[in-house]
Amino acid sequence: MKKMKKLLAMTMALTMVLTMTACGGSDSSNSSSNSNTAAGSGTNTESTESKFLPGGGSNIAYIITPATSNAFFATESDVGAAKAKELGYEVKTVSHDDDASKQLEAVEAAISDKAAFIVLDNAGADASIEAIQAAYDAGIPCFLIDREINQSGLAVAQIVADNAQGAAAIAEVWVESMNYEGKYAELLGLESDTNCQVRSDNFHSVIDQYPDLEMVAQQSANWDQTEAYEKTESILESNPEITGIICGNDTMACGVAAACEDAGRSDIKIIGLDGSDDAGALIKAGKMIGTALQQCALFTEMAVEQADYYINHDGETLDGVGEKQLVPCVAITADNVDNLSKFVYTEE
Repeated sequence: MKKMKKLLAMTMALTMVLTMTACGGSDSSNSSSNSNTAAGSGTNTESTESKFLPGGGSNIAYIITPATSNAFFATESDVGAAKAKELGYEVKTVSHDDDASKQLEAVEAAISDKAAFIVLDNAGADASIEAIQAAYDAGIPCFLIDREINQSGLAVAQIVADNAQGAAAIAEVWVESMNYEGKYAELLGLESDTNCQVRSDNFHSVIDQYPDLEMVAQQSANWDQTEAYEKTESILESNPEITGIICGNDTMACGVAAACEDAGRSDIKIIGLDGSDDAGALIKAGKMIGTALQQCALFTEMAVEQADYYINHDGETLDGVGEKQLVPCVAITADNVDNLSKFVYTEE
Protein backbone atom coordinates (compact mmCIF):
# COMPACT_ATOMS: atom_id res chain seq x y z
CA MET A 1 0.00 0.00 0.00
CA LYS A 2 3.03 2.35 -0.22
CA LYS A 3 1.83 3.68 -3.57
CA MET A 4 -1.59 4.21 -2.09
CA LYS A 5 -0.07 6.19 0.77
CA LYS A 6 1.70 8.41 -1.74
CA LEU A 7 -1.52 8.91 -3.66
CA LEU A 8 -3.34 9.67 -0.43
CA ALA A 9 -0.90 12.39 0.47
CA MET A 10 -1.15 13.97 -2.99
CA THR A 11 -4.90 13.79 -3.12
CA MET A 12 -5.45 15.19 0.34
CA ALA A 13 -3.39 18.17 -0.77
CA LEU A 14 -5.51 18.62 -3.87
CA THR A 15 -8.91 17.85 -2.37
CA MET A 16 -11.30 20.65 -1.50
CA VAL A 17 -12.38 19.15 1.79
CA LEU A 18 -14.40 21.77 3.53
CA THR A 19 -17.19 22.73 1.14
CA MET A 20 -18.95 21.08 -1.76
CA THR A 21 -22.27 20.97 -3.49
CA ALA A 22 -21.64 20.54 -7.19
CA CYS A 23 -22.04 16.78 -7.25
CA GLY A 24 -25.35 17.04 -5.57
CA GLY A 25 -28.88 16.32 -6.51
CA SER A 26 -30.23 18.86 -8.92
CA ASP A 27 -27.22 21.17 -8.79
CA SER A 28 -26.00 21.28 -12.37
CA SER A 29 -22.92 23.40 -11.76
CA ASN A 30 -19.66 22.05 -13.10
CA SER A 31 -17.73 23.52 -10.22
CA SER A 32 -16.41 21.10 -7.64
CA SER A 33 -17.75 20.88 -4.20
CA ASN A 34 -19.51 16.62 -4.15
CA SER A 35 -22.40 3.92 -7.66
CA ASN A 36 -21.75 3.04 -10.32
CA THR A 37 -22.85 4.82 -9.01
CA ALA A 38 -23.72 8.15 -7.15
CA ALA A 39 -22.55 10.56 -4.92
CA GLY A 40 -23.92 13.95 -4.61
CA SER A 41 -25.81 15.99 -2.24
CA GLY A 42 -28.77 17.98 -3.19
CA THR A 43 -29.44 21.12 -1.25
CA ASN A 44 -29.14 20.11 2.38
CA THR A 45 -32.38 21.23 4.00
CA GLU A 46 -31.52 19.81 7.43
CA SER A 47 -28.40 19.68 9.53
CA THR A 48 -27.70 17.73 12.72
CA GLU A 49 -25.37 19.29 15.24
CA SER A 50 -22.13 17.32 15.30
CA LYS A 51 -21.20 15.43 18.44
CA PHE A 52 -18.57 12.84 19.27
CA LEU A 53 -19.77 9.32 18.46
CA PRO A 54 -17.49 6.92 20.36
CA GLY A 55 -18.63 3.72 18.65
CA GLY A 56 -20.44 0.79 20.21
CA GLY A 57 -17.47 -0.48 22.20
CA SER A 58 -16.47 -3.52 20.15
CA ASN A 59 -13.50 -3.83 17.79
CA ILE A 60 -15.71 -4.57 14.78
CA ALA A 61 -15.64 -2.41 11.67
CA TYR A 62 -18.51 -2.68 9.20
CA ILE A 63 -17.92 -2.05 5.48
CA ILE A 64 -21.31 -1.78 3.74
CA THR A 65 -21.53 -1.36 -0.02
CA PRO A 66 -23.82 -2.00 -2.99
CA ALA A 67 -23.52 -5.31 -4.83
CA THR A 68 -19.95 -6.57 -4.98
CA SER A 69 -20.68 -8.26 -8.32
CA ASN A 70 -19.79 -4.77 -9.60
CA ALA A 71 -16.00 -4.41 -9.61
CA PHE A 72 -16.18 -0.83 -8.33
CA PHE A 73 -18.07 -1.82 -5.19
CA ALA A 74 -16.00 -4.98 -4.79
CA THR A 75 -12.92 -2.76 -4.72
CA GLU A 76 -14.47 -0.61 -2.00
CA SER A 77 -15.31 -3.69 0.06
CA ASP A 78 -11.93 -5.38 -0.41
CA VAL A 79 -9.83 -2.26 0.15
CA GLY A 80 -11.88 -1.16 3.16
CA ALA A 81 -11.65 -4.59 4.76
CA ALA A 82 -7.90 -4.84 4.13
CA LYS A 83 -7.19 -1.41 5.60
CA ALA A 84 -9.39 -2.01 8.66
CA LYS A 85 -7.71 -5.38 9.31
CA GLU A 86 -4.31 -3.72 8.93
CA LEU A 87 -5.36 -1.27 11.65
CA GLY A 88 -6.37 -4.12 13.95
CA TYR A 89 -10.13 -4.39 13.50
CA GLU A 90 -12.35 -7.39 13.04
CA VAL A 91 -14.20 -6.70 9.81
CA LYS A 92 -17.68 -7.52 8.58
CA THR A 93 -18.53 -6.74 4.95
CA VAL A 94 -22.15 -6.51 3.84
CA SER A 95 -23.87 -5.71 0.54
CA HIS A 96 -27.18 -3.83 0.51
CA ASP A 97 -27.75 -4.21 -3.26
CA ASP A 98 -29.00 -0.60 -3.43
CA ASP A 99 -32.00 -1.62 -1.33
CA ALA A 100 -32.66 0.83 1.52
CA SER A 101 -34.37 -1.84 3.66
CA LYS A 102 -31.40 -4.19 3.32
CA GLN A 103 -29.16 -1.27 4.19
CA LEU A 104 -31.16 -0.58 7.35
CA GLU A 105 -30.88 -4.26 8.30
CA ALA A 106 -27.10 -4.10 7.83
CA VAL A 107 -26.82 -0.98 9.98
CA GLU A 108 -29.03 -2.55 12.65
CA ALA A 109 -26.69 -5.56 12.63
CA ALA A 110 -23.75 -3.19 13.14
CA ILE A 111 -25.57 -1.57 16.05
CA SER A 112 -26.30 -5.01 17.55
CA ASP A 113 -22.62 -5.91 17.17
CA LYS A 114 -21.66 -2.64 18.92
CA ALA A 115 -19.53 -1.75 15.90
CA ALA A 116 -16.65 0.67 16.30
CA PHE A 117 -17.57 2.42 13.06
CA ILE A 118 -19.32 1.96 9.72
CA VAL A 119 -17.93 2.76 6.27
CA LEU A 120 -20.90 3.00 3.93
CA ASP A 121 -21.50 3.46 0.21
CA ASN A 122 -25.15 4.24 0.69
CA ALA A 123 -28.37 3.25 -1.05
CA GLY A 124 -29.70 6.70 -1.80
CA ALA A 125 -29.35 10.34 -0.79
CA ASP A 126 -32.73 10.45 0.96
CA ALA A 127 -33.49 6.76 1.50
CA SER A 128 -30.32 6.27 3.57
CA ILE A 129 -30.98 8.96 6.14
CA GLU A 130 -33.04 6.63 8.38
CA ALA A 131 -30.26 4.05 8.63
CA ILE A 132 -27.53 6.61 9.25
CA GLN A 133 -29.71 8.34 11.85
CA ALA A 134 -30.07 4.99 13.63
CA ALA A 135 -26.30 4.57 13.76
CA TYR A 136 -25.91 8.17 14.93
CA ASP A 137 -28.45 7.64 17.72
CA ALA A 138 -26.53 4.50 18.78
CA GLY A 139 -23.28 6.47 18.95
CA ILE A 140 -21.70 4.65 16.00
CA PRO A 141 -19.92 6.97 13.55
CA CYS A 142 -20.59 6.57 9.82
CA PHE A 143 -18.06 7.46 7.16
CA LEU A 144 -19.76 7.69 3.78
CA ILE A 145 -17.94 6.99 0.53
CA ASP A 146 -18.88 7.46 -3.14
CA ARG A 147 -22.37 8.88 -2.48
CA GLU A 148 -23.53 11.69 -0.27
CA ILE A 149 -26.80 11.99 1.60
CA ASN A 150 -29.09 15.00 1.67
CA GLN A 151 -28.39 15.87 5.29
CA SER A 152 -25.36 17.22 7.07
CA GLY A 153 -24.13 16.28 10.51
CA LEU A 154 -25.29 12.66 10.67
CA ALA A 155 -22.16 11.24 9.05
CA VAL A 156 -18.74 12.18 10.34
CA ALA A 157 -17.43 12.27 6.77
CA GLN A 158 -18.80 12.12 3.25
CA ILE A 159 -15.87 11.33 0.95
CA VAL A 160 -16.69 11.19 -2.72
CA ALA A 161 -15.18 11.45 -6.15
CA ASP A 162 -15.51 14.82 -7.84
CA ASN A 163 -17.99 13.55 -10.41
CA ALA A 164 -18.62 17.02 -11.82
CA GLN A 165 -14.94 17.56 -12.55
CA GLY A 166 -14.48 14.01 -13.87
CA ALA A 167 -17.48 14.14 -16.22
CA ALA A 168 -16.41 17.50 -17.62
CA ALA A 169 -12.81 16.33 -18.08
CA ILE A 170 -13.68 13.22 -20.08
CA ALA A 171 -16.32 15.13 -22.06
CA GLU A 172 -13.55 17.47 -23.24
CA VAL A 173 -11.66 14.46 -24.58
CA TRP A 174 -14.80 13.12 -26.26
CA VAL A 175 -15.79 16.33 -28.08
CA GLU A 176 -12.29 16.52 -29.52
CA SER A 177 -12.54 12.91 -30.71
CA MET A 178 -15.87 13.83 -32.38
CA ASN A 179 -14.15 16.76 -34.10
CA TYR A 180 -16.74 18.97 -32.38
CA GLU A 181 -19.63 17.82 -34.57
CA GLY A 182 -22.05 14.99 -35.20
CA LYS A 183 -25.08 13.28 -33.69
CA TYR A 184 -24.84 11.27 -30.52
CA ALA A 185 -26.80 9.42 -27.85
CA GLU A 186 -26.56 9.34 -24.08
CA LEU A 187 -27.15 6.46 -21.67
CA LEU A 188 -28.08 7.61 -18.18
CA GLY A 189 -27.63 5.63 -14.99
CA LEU A 190 -30.22 4.98 -12.33
CA GLU A 191 -32.19 8.22 -12.34
CA SER A 192 -32.91 8.13 -8.59
CA ASP A 193 -29.15 8.11 -7.99
CA THR A 194 -27.78 11.60 -7.50
CA ASN A 195 -24.65 10.89 -9.53
CA CYS A 196 -26.77 10.14 -12.58
CA GLN A 197 -27.82 13.77 -12.96
CA VAL A 198 -24.48 15.18 -11.80
CA ARG A 199 -22.60 13.28 -14.48
CA SER A 200 -25.08 14.06 -17.22
CA ASP A 201 -25.21 17.75 -16.31
CA ASN A 202 -21.45 18.04 -16.42
CA PHE A 203 -21.08 16.09 -19.66
CA HIS A 204 -23.45 18.63 -21.13
CA SER A 205 -21.70 21.61 -19.53
CA VAL A 206 -18.94 20.85 -22.04
CA ILE A 207 -20.79 19.27 -24.97
CA ASP A 208 -23.53 21.89 -25.19
CA GLN A 209 -20.94 24.56 -25.94
CA TYR A 210 -20.65 23.07 -29.44
CA PRO A 211 -23.79 23.66 -31.54
CA ASP A 212 -22.74 21.13 -34.17
CA LEU A 213 -23.00 18.30 -31.62
CA GLU A 214 -26.63 17.12 -31.47
CA MET A 215 -28.06 14.62 -29.01
CA VAL A 216 -30.73 12.54 -30.78
CA ALA A 217 -31.44 9.94 -28.08
CA GLN A 218 -31.21 9.81 -24.29
CA GLN A 219 -32.28 6.76 -22.30
CA SER A 220 -31.62 5.23 -18.90
CA ALA A 221 -29.84 1.90 -18.74
CA ASN A 222 -29.75 1.92 -14.91
CA TRP A 223 -25.96 1.44 -14.68
CA ASP A 224 -26.44 -2.07 -16.15
CA GLN A 225 -24.33 -3.64 -18.92
CA THR A 226 -27.00 -5.92 -20.37
CA GLU A 227 -29.57 -3.14 -20.42
CA ALA A 228 -27.04 -0.82 -22.05
CA TYR A 229 -26.38 -3.41 -24.76
CA GLU A 230 -30.10 -3.72 -25.49
CA LYS A 231 -30.71 0.04 -25.44
CA THR A 232 -27.77 0.57 -27.79
CA GLU A 233 -29.12 -1.98 -30.25
CA SER A 234 -32.39 -0.06 -30.36
CA ILE A 235 -30.70 3.35 -30.59
CA LEU A 236 -28.45 2.27 -33.46
CA GLU A 237 -31.41 0.85 -35.33
CA SER A 238 -33.44 4.05 -34.91
CA ASN A 239 -30.54 6.49 -35.30
CA PRO A 240 -27.93 4.95 -37.60
CA GLU A 241 -26.43 8.38 -38.21
CA ILE A 242 -24.97 8.71 -34.71
CA THR A 243 -21.20 8.65 -34.28
CA GLY A 244 -20.93 8.91 -30.51
CA ILE A 245 -22.43 7.58 -27.28
CA ILE A 246 -21.75 9.02 -23.84
CA CYS A 247 -22.38 6.82 -20.80
CA GLY A 248 -22.86 7.62 -17.13
CA ASN A 249 -20.62 4.73 -16.04
CA ASP A 250 -18.18 2.18 -17.40
CA THR A 251 -20.49 -0.78 -16.92
CA MET A 252 -22.93 0.74 -19.41
CA ALA A 253 -20.07 1.80 -21.68
CA CYS A 254 -18.92 -1.83 -21.86
CA GLY A 255 -22.42 -2.87 -22.94
CA VAL A 256 -22.46 -0.10 -25.53
CA ALA A 257 -19.07 -1.16 -26.89
CA ALA A 258 -20.23 -4.78 -27.24
CA ALA A 259 -23.41 -3.73 -29.06
CA CYS A 260 -21.48 -1.44 -31.40
CA GLU A 261 -18.98 -4.19 -32.17
CA ASP A 262 -21.76 -6.68 -32.91
CA ALA A 263 -23.40 -4.10 -35.18
CA GLY A 264 -20.15 -3.50 -37.05
CA ARG A 265 -20.01 0.11 -35.83
CA SER A 266 -16.36 0.67 -35.04
CA ASP A 267 -16.86 4.38 -35.76
CA ILE A 268 -18.83 5.09 -32.57
CA LYS A 269 -16.91 7.23 -30.07
CA ILE A 270 -17.73 5.97 -26.54
CA ILE A 271 -16.92 7.35 -23.10
CA GLY A 272 -17.80 6.18 -19.61
CA LEU A 273 -17.00 7.13 -16.03
CA ASP A 274 -15.56 4.99 -13.21
CA GLY A 275 -12.09 3.94 -14.33
CA SER A 276 -12.65 0.18 -14.39
CA ASP A 277 -10.12 -2.30 -15.77
CA ASP A 278 -12.76 -3.44 -18.26
CA ALA A 279 -12.99 0.09 -19.63
CA GLY A 280 -9.21 0.28 -19.64
CA ALA A 281 -9.01 -2.83 -21.81
CA LEU A 282 -11.50 -1.34 -24.27
CA ILE A 283 -9.52 1.89 -24.42
CA LYS A 284 -6.35 -0.07 -25.17
CA ALA A 285 -8.22 -1.94 -27.92
CA GLY A 286 -9.45 1.31 -29.46
CA LYS A 287 -13.10 0.51 -28.67
CA MET A 288 -13.58 3.34 -26.16
CA ILE A 289 -12.24 6.89 -26.21
CA GLY A 290 -11.86 7.19 -22.47
CA THR A 291 -13.24 7.17 -18.96
CA ALA A 292 -12.85 9.22 -15.80
CA LEU A 293 -11.37 7.33 -12.88
CA GLN A 294 -13.15 7.63 -9.56
CA GLN A 295 -10.40 6.79 -7.11
CA CYS A 296 -12.55 4.45 -5.02
CA ALA A 297 -9.60 2.51 -3.59
CA LEU A 298 -8.12 5.77 -2.37
CA PHE A 299 -11.24 7.31 -0.88
CA THR A 300 -12.15 4.02 0.85
CA GLU A 301 -8.74 3.91 2.50
CA MET A 302 -9.20 7.55 3.49
CA ALA A 303 -12.53 6.70 5.15
CA VAL A 304 -11.10 3.83 7.21
CA GLU A 305 -8.05 5.83 8.26
CA GLN A 306 -10.23 8.77 9.25
CA ALA A 307 -12.59 6.48 11.18
CA ASP A 308 -9.72 4.93 13.12
CA TYR A 309 -8.27 8.35 13.94
CA TYR A 310 -11.66 9.75 14.94
CA ILE A 311 -12.56 7.07 17.48
CA ASN A 312 -9.04 7.02 18.94
CA HIS A 313 -8.77 10.81 19.29
CA ASP A 314 -12.12 11.60 20.92
CA GLY A 315 -13.74 12.93 17.78
CA GLU A 316 -10.83 14.83 16.30
CA THR A 317 -10.59 14.58 12.53
CA LEU A 318 -7.48 13.45 10.68
CA ASP A 319 -5.64 16.50 9.29
CA GLY A 320 -8.57 18.66 10.35
CA VAL A 321 -10.72 17.68 7.37
CA GLY A 322 -14.40 18.58 7.27
CA GLU A 323 -17.43 16.39 6.68
CA LYS A 324 -17.66 17.00 2.92
CA GLN A 325 -14.56 15.89 1.03
CA LEU A 326 -13.86 15.67 -2.70
CA VAL A 327 -11.34 13.38 -4.34
CA PRO A 328 -10.38 14.43 -7.89
CA CYS A 329 -11.11 12.13 -10.82
CA VAL A 330 -8.47 11.33 -13.43
CA ALA A 331 -9.29 11.39 -17.15
CA ILE A 332 -8.11 8.09 -18.62
CA THR A 333 -7.31 7.86 -22.34
CA ALA A 334 -5.06 5.79 -24.59
CA ASP A 335 -2.20 8.08 -23.53
CA ASN A 336 -2.24 7.10 -19.85
CA VAL A 337 -4.36 3.94 -19.54
CA ASP A 338 -1.28 1.84 -18.78
CA ASN A 339 -1.09 3.63 -15.43
CA LEU A 340 -4.53 2.32 -14.40
CA SER A 341 -5.08 -0.90 -12.47
CA LYS A 342 -7.87 -1.94 -10.10
CA PHE A 343 -9.18 1.64 -9.76
CA VAL A 344 -5.71 2.91 -8.82
CA TYR A 345 -3.85 5.40 -11.00
CA THR A 346 -0.09 5.54 -10.45
CA GLU A 347 2.21 8.07 -12.07
CA GLU A 348 5.38 6.40 -13.28
